[in-house]
Amino acid sequence: MLKNKKILITGIANKYSIALGIAKAMKNQGAELAIAYQNERLLKNVQSLADELETNVLIECDVSSDESIKESKQTLIDEWGTFDGFVHSIGFAPSDQLVGNFVDVTTREGFKIAHDISSYSFTALAKEYKDILNPNSALLTLTYLGSVQTMPNYNVMGLAKASLEANTRFLAASLGKDNIRVNAISAGPIKTLAASGVKNFRKMLSQHAERAPLGRTVTQEEVGNTAAFLCSDLASGITGEITYVDAGFNISAMPLGEHSE
Repeated sequence: MLKNKKILITGIANKYSIALGIAKAMKNQGAELAIAYQNERLLKNVQSLADELETNVLIECDVSSDESIKESKQTLIDEWGTFDGFVHSIGFAPSDQLVGNFVDVTTREGFKIAHDISSYSFTALAKEYKDILNPNSALLTLTYLGSVQTMPNYNVMGLAKASLEANTRFLAASLGKDNIRVNAISAGPIKTLAASGVKNFRKMLSQHAERAPLGRTVTQEEVGNTAAFLCSDLASGITGEITYVDAGFNISAMPLGEHSE
């Protein structure tokens, strides 16, 4: 599906990252990959995973800095010239924002950080890279059901993900004239470094499995396969969409049970 496509992957932190599942799926479908990392401190972890993915294109990019994004663009030009899209798998809020009653714990600074890193960074990357993206390129981000439904402790990240989903639609409208598609995947809960910051995450996993029609959570591989499709030419008519990969959890108000009528 992705033969001759060059894709930049952001957000790989460790072997549990959803972004790694996406990178593996895209590699399996023939894509040539570049891996972005935030700073030198994280390079060691990313280097070993990049070796596993058989790529030596590693690009430092701190999405909280416009200057760092500009420098990453130059590295991409030096390595590839032009490329075919990127995966934005980045989300962050200070840990004190992710525990307790929303109205009590949310601060102005925490709100700003969550929206800057989790949502604005998607726009910032698209804005900087758009003139080195090939026709038929695809951009992809990762969101979560907390954007449209409340849940304990997710707090300001829910607002940031709602912003990210609106961001996806506006970017799709803005970049469509350049034949660049923009989509998002709303993935079910997966045990990642970012998810571990949400209090009672294990309980979220068990409740998800109980309510989802498929009776389970989803895997990195399942999210990765959907990502590979959305960034391929097979999805050439799809843009501005939020695709749920959550075993059907989002459609169920409550579990039906074995003996429902």
